[in-house]
Amino acid sequence: MRPPNIVIILADDMGYGDLGCYGNTMIKTPNIDGLASAGMRFTDFHSNGAVCSPTRAALLTGRYQQRCGIEGVVTAANHRDVGMALSEYTFAKGLKEAGYQTALFGKWHLGYDRQFNPVRHGFDEFRGFVSGNVDYQSHIDQAGVEDWWFDASLAPEDGYTTDLVTRYGVRFIEGHREDPFCLYLAHECPHYPYQGPDDPAFRTPGHPEPVQGPREDRAAAYKEMIEALDQGVGEVMRALDRSGLRENTLVFFFSDSGPAGPGSAGGLRGRKGSVWEGGHRVPAIACWPGRVGPATETDHPAMGMDLFPTMLELAGLAPPETPRLDGVSLAPLLTGAGSMTERDLFWRCGNGKAVRRGDWKLVVSPEDGPSSANTELFNLAVDPAEANDIAGSEPTITEELSRALEAWEADVSAGVRRLT
Repeated sequence: MRPPNIVIILADDMGYGDLGCYGNTMIKTPNIDGLASAGMRFTDFHSNGAVCSPTRAALLTGRYQQRCGIEGVVTAANHRDVGMALSEYTFAKGLKEAGYQTALFGKWHLGYDRQFNPVRHGFDEFRGFVSGNVDYQSHIDQAGVEDWWFDASLAPEDGYTTDLVTRYGVRFIEGHREDPFCLYLAHECPHYPYQGPDDPAFRTPGHPEPVQGPREDRAAAYKEMIEALDQGVGEVMRALDRSGLRENTLVFFFSDSGPAGPGSAGGLRGRKGSVWEGGHRVPAIACWPGRVGPATETDHPAMGMDLFPTMLELAGLAPPETPRLDGVSLAPLLTGAGSMTERDLFWRCGNGKAVRRGDWKLVVSPEDGPSSANTELFNLAVDPAEANDIAGSEPTITEELSRALEAWEADVSAGVRRLT
Protein backbone atom coordinates (compact mmCIF):
# COMPACT_ATOMS: atom_id res chain seq x y z
CA MET A 1 0.00 0.00 0.00
CA ARG A 2 1.31 3.42 -0.95
CA PRO A 3 2.20 5.54 2.08
CA PRO A 4 0.46 8.90 2.40
CA ASN A 5 1.75 12.09 0.87
CA ILE A 6 2.64 14.83 3.34
CA VAL A 7 2.27 18.57 2.83
CA ILE A 8 3.65 20.86 5.52
CA ILE A 9 2.54 24.50 5.18
CA LEU A 10 4.45 26.81 7.49
CA ALA A 11 3.44 30.43 8.00
CA ASP A 12 5.99 32.92 9.32
CA ASP A 13 5.13 35.01 12.42
CA MET A 14 1.42 34.23 12.23
CA GLY A 15 -0.24 34.80 15.59
CA TYR A 16 -2.71 32.58 17.41
CA GLY A 17 -5.47 35.09 16.66
CA ASP A 18 -4.72 35.78 12.98
CA LEU A 19 -7.13 33.31 11.34
CA GLY A 20 -10.89 33.20 11.06
CA CYS A 21 -11.03 29.72 12.60
CA TYR A 22 -9.18 31.13 15.63
CA GLY A 23 -11.57 34.02 16.09
CA ASN A 24 -10.30 36.73 13.73
CA THR A 25 -13.17 38.64 12.10
CA MET A 26 -11.09 41.18 10.17
CA ILE A 27 -8.98 38.89 7.98
CA LYS A 28 -10.76 36.53 5.56
CA THR A 29 -9.20 33.05 5.48
CA PRO A 30 -11.86 30.72 4.01
CA ASN A 31 -9.42 28.16 2.63
CA ILE A 32 -7.41 27.71 5.83
CA ASP A 33 -10.67 27.74 7.79
CA GLY A 34 -11.80 25.01 5.40
CA LEU A 35 -8.87 22.85 6.48
CA ALA A 36 -10.12 23.18 10.05
CA SER A 37 -13.68 22.33 9.02
CA ALA A 38 -12.46 19.23 7.21
CA GLY A 39 -9.87 18.25 9.82
CA MET A 40 -8.47 18.82 13.29
CA ARG A 41 -7.80 22.20 14.88
CA PHE A 42 -5.17 22.37 17.62
CA THR A 43 -5.78 24.79 20.48
CA ASP A 44 -2.53 24.00 22.34
CA PHE A 45 0.09 23.66 19.59
CA HIS A 46 3.48 25.33 19.97
CA SER A 47 6.43 26.32 17.84
CA ASN A 48 9.72 25.10 19.29
CA GLY A 49 11.22 28.55 19.00
CA ALA A 50 9.77 31.99 19.46
CA VAL A 51 11.70 33.18 16.38
CA CYS A 52 12.29 31.78 12.91
CA SER A 53 15.47 29.68 12.63
CA PRO A 54 15.09 27.64 15.85
CA THR A 55 11.59 26.45 14.98
CA ARG A 56 12.77 25.39 11.52
CA ALA A 57 15.72 23.48 12.94
CA ALA A 58 13.41 21.62 15.33
CA LEU A 59 10.92 20.84 12.57
CA LEU A 60 13.67 19.51 10.30
CA THR A 61 15.40 17.38 12.94
CA GLY A 62 12.61 16.34 15.31
CA ARG A 63 14.77 17.51 18.21
CA TYR A 64 15.09 20.55 20.38
CA GLN A 65 16.94 23.11 18.28
CA GLN A 66 19.55 23.59 21.00
CA ARG A 67 20.98 20.19 20.11
CA CYS A 68 22.17 21.41 16.72
CA GLY A 69 23.21 24.88 17.87
CA ILE A 70 20.44 26.81 16.11
CA GLU A 71 18.95 28.52 19.14
CA GLY A 72 18.86 32.03 17.71
CA VAL A 73 18.16 33.68 14.38
CA VAL A 74 20.68 32.96 11.63
CA THR A 75 20.96 36.62 10.66
CA ALA A 76 21.84 38.14 7.31
CA ALA A 77 24.22 40.59 8.99
CA ASN A 78 26.23 38.28 11.26
CA HIS A 79 25.80 34.63 10.28
CA ARG A 80 26.37 34.31 6.55
CA ASP A 81 29.08 31.66 7.05
CA VAL A 82 27.26 29.39 9.54
CA GLY A 83 24.33 27.02 9.31
CA MET A 84 22.85 23.69 10.31
CA ALA A 85 25.47 20.95 10.04
CA LEU A 86 25.08 18.48 7.17
CA SER A 87 25.41 15.65 9.68
CA GLU A 88 21.94 16.47 11.06
CA TYR A 89 19.33 13.82 10.24
CA THR A 90 16.38 15.67 8.69
CA PHE A 91 12.89 14.48 7.87
CA ALA A 92 13.79 14.86 4.18
CA LYS A 93 16.64 12.38 4.60
CA GLY A 94 14.45 10.01 6.56
CA LEU A 95 11.55 10.02 4.11
CA LYS A 96 13.85 9.38 1.17
CA GLU A 97 14.59 6.01 2.78
CA ALA A 98 10.90 5.19 2.27
CA GLY A 99 10.97 6.25 -1.39
CA TYR A 100 9.53 9.73 -0.96
CA GLN A 101 10.23 12.61 -3.31
CA THR A 102 10.96 15.73 -1.28
CA ALA A 103 10.77 19.43 -2.03
CA LEU A 104 11.04 22.73 -0.18
CA PHE A 105 9.62 25.89 -1.67
CA GLY A 106 9.98 29.14 0.23
CA LYS A 107 12.08 30.09 3.24
CA TRP A 108 15.06 28.07 4.48
CA HIS A 109 16.83 30.26 7.10
CA LEU A 110 19.20 27.56 8.30
CA GLY A 111 22.33 28.69 6.47
CA TYR A 112 23.21 31.17 3.72
CA ASP A 113 26.22 29.46 2.18
CA ARG A 114 25.66 26.89 -0.58
CA GLN A 115 27.10 24.17 1.64
CA PHE A 116 24.04 24.48 3.90
CA ASN A 117 21.48 24.57 1.06
CA PRO A 118 18.32 22.45 1.44
CA VAL A 119 19.46 20.09 -1.34
CA ARG A 120 22.42 19.23 0.92
CA HIS A 121 19.96 18.29 3.68
CA GLY A 122 17.90 15.73 1.78
CA PHE A 123 15.54 17.77 -0.37
CA ASP A 124 15.35 16.78 -4.03
CA GLU A 125 14.28 20.26 -5.05
CA PHE A 126 14.45 23.78 -3.61
CA ARG A 127 13.07 27.05 -4.90
CA GLY A 128 13.08 30.02 -2.59
CA PHE A 129 15.25 32.12 -0.31
CA VAL A 130 17.76 31.27 2.40
CA SER A 131 17.52 34.42 4.57
CA GLY A 132 15.04 35.52 7.19
CA ASN A 133 13.03 37.70 4.84
CA VAL A 134 13.15 39.20 1.36
CA ASP A 135 11.36 41.96 -0.49
CA TYR A 136 8.28 40.06 -1.66
CA GLN A 137 8.79 41.35 -5.22
CA SER A 138 12.54 41.86 -5.78
CA HIS A 139 13.68 39.05 -3.43
CA ILE A 140 16.42 41.20 -1.90
CA ASP A 141 17.25 40.20 1.67
CA GLN A 142 17.57 42.36 4.78
CA ALA A 143 21.25 42.98 4.06
CA GLY A 144 20.58 44.13 0.49
CA VAL A 145 21.68 40.84 -1.13
CA GLU A 146 19.86 39.02 -3.93
CA ASP A 147 18.25 35.89 -2.50
CA TRP A 148 16.21 33.62 -4.77
CA TRP A 149 17.52 30.14 -5.48
CA PHE A 150 16.97 27.11 -7.69
CA ASP A 151 18.59 24.35 -5.66
CA ALA A 152 22.10 25.58 -4.77
CA SER A 153 22.32 28.25 -7.47
CA LEU A 154 21.07 31.82 -7.47
CA ALA A 155 18.18 32.08 -9.93
CA PRO A 156 16.46 35.52 -9.93
CA GLU A 157 12.79 35.31 -10.80
CA ASP A 158 9.89 37.75 -11.06
CA GLY A 159 6.85 37.31 -8.88
CA TYR A 160 5.31 37.85 -5.46
CA THR A 161 6.95 35.45 -3.03
CA THR A 162 3.69 33.95 -1.76
CA ASP A 163 2.48 33.30 -5.30
CA LEU A 164 5.78 31.72 -6.35
CA VAL A 165 5.75 29.33 -3.39
CA THR A 166 2.21 28.31 -4.29
CA ARG A 167 3.01 27.95 -7.99
CA TYR A 168 5.92 25.61 -7.39
CA GLY A 169 3.94 23.64 -4.84
CA VAL A 170 1.10 23.07 -7.30
CA ARG A 171 3.55 22.09 -10.03
CA PHE A 172 5.27 19.61 -7.72
CA ILE A 173 1.95 17.99 -6.76
CA GLU A 174 0.86 17.66 -10.37
CA GLY A 175 4.21 16.15 -11.32
CA HIS A 176 4.19 13.49 -8.60
CA ARG A 177 0.83 11.81 -8.86
CA GLU A 178 2.47 8.38 -8.90
CA ASP A 179 5.13 8.90 -6.24
CA PRO A 180 4.79 9.35 -2.50
CA PHE A 181 6.01 12.85 -1.72
CA CYS A 182 6.71 15.26 1.09
CA LEU A 183 6.15 18.89 0.15
CA TYR A 184 7.33 21.58 2.57
CA LEU A 185 5.84 24.98 1.72
CA ALA A 186 7.65 27.48 3.94
CA HIS A 187 5.88 30.76 3.32
CA GLU A 188 7.37 34.16 4.10
CA CYS A 189 3.93 35.49 4.98
CA PRO A 190 3.09 37.36 7.16
CA HIS A 191 6.70 38.24 8.15
CA TYR A 192 7.76 41.79 7.33
CA PRO A 193 8.30 43.61 5.00
CA TYR A 194 4.60 44.42 5.10
CA GLN A 195 3.95 44.29 1.40
CA GLY A 196 0.77 43.24 -0.37
CA PRO A 197 0.58 41.42 -3.71
CA ASP A 198 0.00 44.65 -5.65
CA ASP A 199 2.75 46.66 -3.95
CA PRO A 200 5.92 47.41 -5.94
CA ALA A 201 9.41 46.31 -4.97
CA PHE A 202 11.33 48.71 -2.73
CA ARG A 203 14.60 46.91 -1.97
CA THR A 204 17.41 46.95 -4.52
CA PRO A 205 20.88 45.33 -4.29
CA GLY A 206 22.80 47.08 -1.53
CA HIS A 207 19.75 49.06 -0.41
CA PRO A 208 17.48 47.10 1.95
CA GLU A 209 15.87 50.06 3.74
CA PRO A 210 13.27 50.48 5.05
CA VAL A 211 13.57 46.95 6.43
CA GLN A 212 9.88 46.55 7.28
CA GLY A 213 8.67 48.17 4.08
CA PRO A 214 7.48 51.67 3.19
CA ARG A 215 3.75 51.20 3.82
CA GLU A 216 2.38 53.12 6.77
CA ASP A 217 -0.94 51.23 6.80
CA ARG A 218 0.67 48.03 8.02
CA ALA A 219 -2.54 46.50 9.34
CA ALA A 220 -4.07 46.74 5.85
CA ALA A 221 -0.93 45.30 4.27
CA TYR A 222 -0.94 42.46 6.81
CA LYS A 223 -4.53 41.61 5.88
CA GLU A 224 -3.66 41.56 2.17
CA MET A 225 -0.66 39.32 2.82
CA ILE A 226 -2.55 36.70 4.84
CA GLU A 227 -5.44 36.68 2.40
CA ALA A 228 -2.96 36.04 -0.44
CA LEU A 229 -1.53 33.15 1.55
CA ASP A 230 -5.03 31.81 2.11
CA GLN A 231 -5.68 31.90 -1.63
CA GLY A 232 -2.47 29.93 -2.13
CA VAL A 233 -3.58 27.28 0.34
CA GLY A 234 -6.79 26.96 -1.66
CA GLU A 235 -4.82 26.44 -4.87
CA VAL A 236 -2.73 23.71 -3.25
CA MET A 237 -5.83 21.89 -2.02
CA ARG A 238 -7.45 22.12 -5.45
CA ALA A 239 -4.28 20.67 -7.00
CA LEU A 240 -4.55 17.71 -4.63
CA ASP A 241 -8.21 17.29 -5.64
CA ARG A 242 -7.43 17.46 -9.38
CA SER A 243 -4.67 14.90 -8.96
CA GLY A 244 -6.88 12.51 -7.00
CA LEU A 245 -4.54 12.72 -4.01
CA ARG A 246 -6.61 14.49 -1.38
CA GLU A 247 -7.64 11.37 0.55
CA ASN A 248 -4.08 10.04 0.65
CA THR A 249 -2.44 13.28 1.77
CA LEU A 250 -1.91 14.69 5.23
CA VAL A 251 -1.83 18.49 5.12
CA PHE A 252 -0.48 20.15 8.25
CA PHE A 253 -0.54 23.93 8.68
CA PHE A 254 1.13 25.89 11.48
CA SER A 255 3.22 28.98 12.24
CA ASP A 256 6.89 29.22 13.22
CA SER A 257 6.28 31.71 16.07
CA GLY A 258 3.84 34.15 17.54
CA PRO A 259 3.06 37.46 15.83
CA ALA A 260 5.19 40.50 15.17
CA GLY A 261 4.06 43.91 13.98
CA PRO A 262 0.29 44.13 13.49
CA GLY A 263 -0.42 40.44 14.13
CA SER A 264 -2.71 39.14 16.89
CA ALA A 265 -1.75 36.76 19.71
CA GLY A 266 -5.44 36.14 20.36
CA GLY A 267 -5.39 37.53 23.89
CA LEU A 268 -2.30 35.59 24.95
CA ARG A 269 0.56 37.29 26.76
CA GLY A 270 3.68 38.07 24.74
CA ARG A 271 4.59 38.06 21.07
CA LYS A 272 7.35 36.82 18.79
CA GLY A 273 10.63 36.44 20.66
CA SER A 274 8.93 35.76 24.00
CA VAL A 275 8.56 32.53 25.97
CA TRP A 276 5.10 33.67 27.07
CA GLU A 277 2.26 31.81 25.34
CA GLY A 278 1.83 34.53 22.73
CA GLY A 279 5.38 33.90 21.54
CA HIS A 280 4.97 30.22 20.74
CA ARG A 281 1.34 29.04 20.97
CA VAL A 282 0.34 29.13 17.32
CA PRO A 283 -2.50 28.12 15.01
CA ALA A 284 -2.16 24.55 13.78
CA ILE A 285 -4.46 22.41 11.64
CA ALA A 286 -4.25 18.82 10.37
CA CYS A 287 -6.40 17.76 7.42
CA TRP A 288 -6.56 14.21 6.05
CA PRO A 289 -10.00 13.13 4.80
CA GLY A 290 -10.99 9.70 5.97
CA ARG A 291 -8.23 9.50 8.57
CA VAL A 292 -8.57 12.71 10.59
CA GLY A 293 -12.13 13.39 11.66
CA PRO A 294 -13.79 16.52 10.25
CA ALA A 295 -14.42 19.55 12.47
CA THR A 296 -12.51 17.98 15.35
CA GLU A 297 -10.48 19.80 17.96
CA THR A 298 -7.72 18.83 20.35
CA ASP A 299 -6.25 20.59 23.36
CA HIS A 300 -3.42 18.06 23.73
CA PRO A 301 -0.12 20.00 23.92
CA ALA A 302 2.10 19.41 20.89
CA MET A 303 5.13 21.01 19.24
CA GLY A 304 6.61 21.49 15.79
CA MET A 305 9.32 18.90 16.46
CA ASP A 306 6.56 16.26 16.75
CA LEU A 307 5.94 16.37 13.00
CA PHE A 308 9.18 14.52 12.15
CA PRO A 309 8.32 11.32 14.11
CA THR A 310 4.73 11.65 12.88
CA MET A 311 5.92 11.60 9.28
CA LEU A 312 8.22 8.65 9.93
CA GLU A 313 5.40 6.61 11.45
CA LEU A 314 3.04 7.37 8.57
CA ALA A 315 5.77 6.36 6.12
CA GLY A 316 6.23 3.04 7.93
CA LEU A 317 9.64 3.92 9.37
CA ALA A 318 10.85 3.52 12.92
CA PRO A 319 12.44 6.56 14.57
CA PRO A 320 16.24 6.44 14.50
CA GLU A 321 18.10 5.17 17.54
CA THR A 322 20.76 7.80 16.84
CA PRO A 323 20.15 10.67 17.04
CA ARG A 324 17.36 10.30 19.57
CA LEU A 325 14.34 12.36 18.62
CA ASP A 326 12.76 14.62 21.21
CA GLY A 327 9.47 14.83 19.34
CA VAL A 328 6.76 12.19 19.57
CA SER A 329 4.44 10.96 16.84
CA LEU A 330 1.05 12.63 16.68
CA ALA A 331 -0.37 9.84 14.48
CA PRO A 332 -2.44 8.27 17.30
CA LEU A 333 -3.92 11.68 18.12
CA LEU A 334 -4.69 12.49 14.50
CA THR A 335 -6.30 9.17 13.61
CA GLY A 336 -7.85 8.34 16.97
CA ALA A 337 -5.91 5.09 17.04
CA GLY A 338 -4.49 5.63 20.51
CA SER A 339 -3.81 8.03 23.32
CA MET A 340 -0.88 10.36 23.87
CA THR A 341 1.20 10.31 27.03
CA GLU A 342 2.02 13.53 28.83
CA ARG A 343 5.56 14.91 28.84
CA ASP A 344 7.38 18.03 29.87
CA LEU A 345 7.86 20.68 27.17
CA PHE A 346 10.60 23.31 27.15
CA TRP A 347 11.43 26.64 25.56
CA ARG A 348 14.47 28.89 25.66
CA CYS A 349 14.76 32.09 23.67
CA GLY A 350 17.30 34.79 24.47
CA ASN A 351 17.32 35.19 28.25
CA GLY A 352 13.84 33.76 28.69
CA LYS A 353 13.02 30.11 29.31
CA ALA A 354 9.99 28.06 30.27
CA VAL A 355 8.81 24.54 31.10
CA ARG A 356 5.33 23.08 30.75
CA ARG A 357 4.03 20.08 32.73
CA GLY A 358 0.37 19.37 32.23
CA ASP A 359 -1.46 22.62 32.92
CA TRP A 360 1.48 24.08 34.88
CA LYS A 361 3.92 26.45 33.21
CA LEU A 362 6.99 27.93 34.82
CA VAL A 363 8.48 31.02 33.16
CA VAL A 364 11.92 32.39 33.95
CA SER A 365 12.42 35.82 32.43
CA PRO A 366 15.17 38.43 32.84
CA GLU A 367 14.33 41.00 35.49
CA ASP A 368 17.14 43.54 35.49
CA GLY A 369 19.64 41.81 33.23
CA PRO A 370 21.30 38.45 32.54
CA SER A 371 22.45 38.06 36.15
CA SER A 372 19.00 38.17 37.72
CA ALA A 373 15.76 36.49 36.80
CA ASN A 374 12.10 36.51 37.66
CA THR A 375 10.44 33.11 38.13
CA GLU A 376 6.67 32.86 37.74
CA LEU A 377 4.21 29.96 37.76
CA PHE A 378 0.87 29.76 35.97
CA ASN A 379 -1.99 27.29 35.68
CA LEU A 380 -2.87 27.50 32.00
CA ALA A 381 -6.13 25.62 32.47
CA VAL A 382 -7.60 28.65 34.25
CA ASP A 383 -5.13 31.33 33.20
CA PRO A 384 -4.02 30.90 29.57
CA ALA A 385 -3.18 34.62 29.43
CA GLU A 386 -0.56 34.12 32.17
CA ALA A 387 -1.90 37.01 34.20
CA ASN A 388 -1.71 35.56 37.71
CA ASP A 389 1.62 34.38 39.09
CA ILE A 390 1.04 31.69 41.73
CA ALA A 391 4.65 30.64 42.34
CA GLY A 392 4.41 31.88 45.93
CA SER A 393 1.41 29.70 46.72
CA GLU A 394 2.74 26.58 44.96
CA PRO A 395 6.36 26.29 46.11
CA THR A 396 6.61 22.52 45.58
CA ILE A 397 5.52 22.68 41.94
CA THR A 398 7.72 25.70 41.36
CA GLU A 399 10.74 23.86 42.73
CA GLU A 400 10.00 20.67 40.77
CA LEU A 401 9.65 22.55 37.48
CA SER A 402 12.75 24.62 38.19
CA ARG A 403 14.75 21.42 38.61
CA ALA A 404 13.26 19.95 35.43
CA LEU A 405 14.19 23.06 33.47
CA GLU A 406 17.72 23.00 34.84
CA ALA A 407 18.15 19.33 33.91
CA TRP A 408 16.82 19.94 30.40
CA GLU A 409 19.21 22.83 29.85
CA ALA A 410 22.15 20.68 30.87
CA ASP A 411 20.98 17.88 28.57
CA VAL A 412 20.38 19.84 25.38
CA SER A 413 23.32 22.21 25.76
CA ALA A 414 26.10 19.74 26.45
CA GLY A 415 28.86 20.38 23.94
CA VAL A 416 26.67 22.59 21.71
CA ARG A 417 27.86 25.90 20.34
CA ARG A 418 25.25 28.66 20.42
CA LEU A 419 24.96 31.28 17.70
CA THR A 420 26.22 34.69 18.81
